[in-house]
Amino acid sequence: MTNQATILVIEDDPTFRSLLVAILEDEGYGIVQEEDGKQALIVLRRRSFDLVLSDLRLPGMEGLDLFRSAKAEGIAPPFILLTAFGTVEEAVSALKEGVTDFLTKPLKDPDALRTLVRRTLENRRRELTLTVLRERETAGLPPEEVLFAGAAMAEAHRLIGNVADTPASVLISGESGTGKELVARMIHLASRRRDAGFVAINCAAIPENLMESELFGHEKGAFTGAVQARPGKFELAAGGTLFLDEIGELPVALQAKLLRVLQEKAFERLGGRREIRADVRIIAATNRDLEADIREKRFREDLYYRLNVFPIHLPPLRERRDGLPIITEYLALRAAQQIGRAVSLVESEVHAAFADYGWPGNIRELQNVIERAVILSSGRITLSDLPEPIRRPAKQPSVTADGRLQDLERKAILEALAQCGGNRRLAAERLGISKRTLQYRLKGYGLADS
Repeated sequence: MTNQATILVIEDDPTFRSLLVAILEDEGYGIVQEEDGKQALIVLRRRSFDLVLSDLRLPGMEGLDLFRSAKAEGIAPPFILLTAFGTVEEAVSALKEGVTDFLTKPLKDPDALRTLVRRTLENRRRELTLTVLRERETAGLPPEEVLFAGAAMAEAHRLIGNVADTPASVLISGESGTGKELVARMIHLASRRRDAGFVAINCAAIPENLMESELFGHEKGAFTGAVQARPGKFELAAGGTLFLDEIGELPVALQAKLLRVLQEKAFERLGGRREIRADVRIIAATNRDLEADIREKRFREDLYYRLNVFPIHLPPLRERRDGLPIITEYLALRAAQQIGRAVSLVESEVHAAFADYGWPGNIRELQNVIERAVILSSGRITLSDLPEPIRRPAKQPSVTADGRLQDLERKAILEALAQCGGNRRLAAERLGISKRTLQYRLKGYGLADS
């Protein structure tokens, strides 16, 4: 992050300011210069910075007052104050108010400035990373032989290897529960952005009236309940990767704003006026037919082409039956470790039953079934530890290109609704899809009012 950082330097002595700028530009930082405290506050309101380097004594508004005003407005990045020897006590007092650090002037050693700036920016990057982790705890990736188990995953594996270390936007398609977020995370870890954040947002899980704030953040007072400024996912993912899961569920009005951000690589917080730069790689995922949504005016065609620079399709679990044993064994071992049970074996009859089952919920459903089986098992997973629909699967009709796949999906939806007493939210969870997607499917099958 550091060599991409932008620093606001505020110093009224042009000679000393030129020295500071020369030292920092040699380190590869982007520099904006100001000599007046009031003008610097106007600049801070207009755009974001990674660091402010400010003299304590300034015309218009002194450095500490500038920090206090920026902090009160929620627009203060880390501040380093420059102070003469006679004002060191004031600088030390400023540390208690939240100023990051201070340097005395005249500057005796340029390395002191370089070191302090580098350390401050690294701490800022670490704080952003911790914020991301606090917002969403993430599980580790499974081994590649598990993630790509099954011959049907070979093409996806090849494509991921080709695109990972490029800046290209990626659109991952596939049914719910096929592991789209895991693949997105793998692409991030194999890219040159691996040391920055991976931030995920589920576009179907957040109410429409809150989505803009989640993506772009908000300023204090932007709406009722906004008691303090808050960065959005784009800011948290700065320098890294933003994963937009279920992108097809994004409201059309926000699709236009997202497109503008992707084109201009800049945005404003909700209720704000300052420009924030967005150096973010986008990976999106969907379980919907976005081309059909475009024809129905539910998804913007221009946004689709912006996201679909490099498409990757993940096959459903029923097309990866040759990989089921290795996935099953891995999930059983992981579940046993998490639950604290000793499971030594998955019996062959279980593998056979899994191979005969249709897995409408894909790997997410398999994971739930295995966790349940581990809890019920006595050292080995047997047929009796499995749910009845898997122990005695209904005969599955063959899936051909003449529309039988739709018959299977319709049947799975009706069965889930019946098992959940008609509760659509519970049925959607059982199927591993969003309630909005279930409503969309019901409408497509003419079942919305039944």
